[in-house]
Amino acid sequence: MCRHQTPCPPSDGPDREAARTVASHPEQGWSLLCNGVVLFEDTGELLPDGAVIAPHRPTDPRVVPAA
Repeated sequence: MCRHQTPCPPSDGPDREAARTVASHPEQGWSLLCNGVVLFEDTGELLPDGAVIAPHRPTDPRVVPAA
């Protein structure tokens, strides 16, 4: 699917989220990456083979207490 140099990581690789964004729909909460992965705002993913990756990163910024 990826036609540019350096090629994007494959959809089954651990670094799949590093692929270039080819379509972004922030109003709907998702983006399509060059490797076919649909990346959701909550950090969930839909892979090209239909597999689902549950949200896996905190989405709220951490508040560090002042010292």
